[in-house]
Amino acid sequence: MALVLVIFLKVFFLLVTEGSLVNNSISYNISLGSYLTTLTNPSWLSPSGLFAFGFYQQDDGFAVGIWLTTKPEITVVWTANRDDPPLLLNSTVEFTRDGWLVLVTTYGEHKSIIDQSDPATSASMFDSVSSVSASQYSSGRFVLKMQDDGNLVAYPQNSSMWDSDAYWSSGTLSGFYESLVLNRDGSLYIKGYADVQKVLNPSTSSRLKKNETIVFRATLSPQGNFLLYSHRFTNLSSNSTRVMEWEALQDPCKAKGICGVNSYCSTTAREAECHCFPGFSFFTNSSNGKFLGCYRNFTDEEACSRRGLQLSYKITALDNMEVGAYPYSDMNLSKEACINSCLDDCNCWVGLYTNGSCKMLKVPVIYAELDKSKLATVFIKTSFPKVKDQQHEPPAPLEIPEQNAVAERKKLVSILAITLGFFALMCTLMAFSSFFYYRVHARRYQRMSENVDFGLLSDHFTLRSFSFEELHKATDGFKEVIGRNSIGEVYKGFISEGTKAVAVKRLHTRMLEGDKRFQAEITAIAQTHHRNLVRLLGFCIHGATKLLVYEFMSNGSLADLLSNPETQPGWQERASLALDVARGILYLHQECETRIIHCNIKPHNILFDESWTAKISDFGLSKLLRPDQSGTLTGVRGTTGYLAPEWHKNNLISTKVDIYSFGVVFLEILCCTGDMEIEISRDDKMSLFTWVYNCFEAKELKRLVGDEEVDMYMLEKMVKVGLLCVQDDPEARPLIKDVILMLEGTTDIPTPPSPILSLM
Repeated sequence: MALVLVIFLKVFFLLVTEGSLVNNSISYNISLGSYLTTLTNPSWLSPSGLFAFGFYQQDDGFAVGIWLTTKPEITVVWTANRDDPPLLLNSTVEFTRDGWLVLVTTYGEHKSIIDQSDPATSASMFDSVSSVSASQYSSGRFVLKMQDDGNLVAYPQNSSMWDSDAYWSSGTLSGFYESLVLNRDGSLYIKGYADVQKVLNPSTSSRLKKNETIVFRATLSPQGNFLLYSHRFTNLSSNSTRVMEWEALQDPCKAKGICGVNSYCSTTAREAECHCFPGFSFFTNSSNGKFLGCYRNFTDEEACSRRGLQLSYKITALDNMEVGAYPYSDMNLSKEACINSCLDDCNCWVGLYTNGSCKMLKVPVIYAELDKSKLATVFIKTSFPKVKDQQHEPPAPLEIPEQNAVAERKKLVSILAITLGFFALMCTLMAFSSFFYYRVHARRYQRMSENVDFGLLSDHFTLRSFSFEELHKATDGFKEVIGRNSIGEVYKGFISEGTKAVAVKRLHTRMLEGDKRFQAEITAIAQTHHRNLVRLLGFCIHGATKLLVYEFMSNGSLADLLSNPETQPGWQERASLALDVARGILYLHQECETRIIHCNIKPHNILFDESWTAKISDFGLSKLLRPDQSGTLTGVRGTTGYLAPEWHKNNLISTKVDIYSFGVVFLEILCCTGDMEIEISRDDKMSLFTWVYNCFEAKELKRLVGDEEVDMYMLEKMVKVGLLCVQDDPEARPLIKDVILMLEGTTDIPTPPSPILSLM
């Protein structure tokens, strides 16, 4: 059976008009086959022109919705598919000839705008619109919910929606309800099967004037307050006056969770101010960002294990607090005992004390409010480095009698003279020994170099020590530069009488950490042998000059491949390439004798040999791990954009930093781009994550690969793996062996959360 489709709101924005300017019985009919575009025909208007439906500007794109045509800015009252990313140019809204209202994206994807069970014969835009819905869920941080008992209740979005989480209710307990109605006079009431109960009945600020139209709008604000506005239009003009007629909360801090997790709200001049708990920091310091909550720079598990790293703890007390959280322990203790119990429990980060009740909490704390009427005290545990005990001052020397002073001085001078003479003799002997040792070993290294046949490489090939003169000659005086970065320059050269090409890296002096450390690390790297690692062939130590000799990779780097449209790999090649890189990292992390954290995985360090096999290169920033080590402390290493967040937090660095860098590279391989030109800045890698995640959430993965024909099931699987690898929390990233298993299809892939703010 055909239906008549009326464009109306299906979310909790209620609007009604009052006035006599227009004949509301007249509607603008929208015929089958009509359509809207983002540029030429963006909207359909109501008869009065006060309401519009269609495309409106949002961020750098467009959204589809209904709005009041107020000036200078429109007042949006409803948005279709509100959690989707902004639409691009050339998107259309079509009222198809077979009676369906659909959105067609730039990429040809069809999306439903409203719920339709049957096709329609026509559509109209009215001047009086309102909504009726069994429950109302917003995509923001707060939600208004119509409960089964007829009570309209406001909750934080990310709460359990128990009675203790509610911060406002209408108090309309009417049993079963039928509808929620905003009347023409601005009153809001709930209509049940047997009765009607008013939610609010405000008196408008002034009476209706001649040639004036009033539009009432009820909305849940981003700060969680339920508000009623009136918009007054005169002479059919879009110029309007907005007046707030009623608000549910007089104190903005009563909206539980307004300041986000791990923070508390205080009210000053009816404005909400957000404060982090001691030891926590805002996710962002922008004025609006302070409502997003606060974080610590390490997790509970790390805190428990850090006791051995000379950390201590203290308690900061905050009185007159109301806290919303779920304790894991609730005991009857005194205030002092409550504090000590939290200090001794590595899982306790927040304690809540009220009249002998001691509750212990983990983080995050969902919400907290400073309220002078409350008696609860909150204890926040913070960590700080232990201060070593000051050693006792050495006892003051005994006073020497004057008659013995001269004898004591002579004795001291004799001892010093004998000691200095002995050290001078030892230094002379060591100098001669070092000279002869160097001469003997220099001849030995020279004989070894002369006897090695570099044309016969085998699995048992050992690292070769080159002389500086050999490499100077091999590179024609370091003439041909084939690469350069912050670590050093790479030159092309030829050894074995000019028959074998090699790459010679000359390290910058500032990057070196001593000859012994340099030799230890290159010895460990020399023991690595894998088809997906560039082979280190030899080295040279010539005073302060350090050089490394690698096998030559004839087909350039992944960065070159992705940046050139003519050489970009196809879909199958991309999948194979990603697996090659992952297998190389697996060898470094788990299979070689000394585990290695590469620390600088990026497209420039992934090279291709003559058969286009991908190999990881450049171990100049690598860190070695002992078998019993899970991580190490070191300064920031690597390239901006590929650095894991823990580099900047002075945390232990583990193999998970390579997983993060691999995730960035993996997403670039999937999108087949070395610099994101589609709405994303190349220098902001987080924008890449956001873009990919939004496409994944919106099920628009086709946007990542354009017109290229790909296996969409495989693409989705690979995108999920890439997003798992770039999580802010290292514990949320998979091990590289699990990455390979997921890519090969032998294990399930969990749905990744957003990579931003994942430590909340």
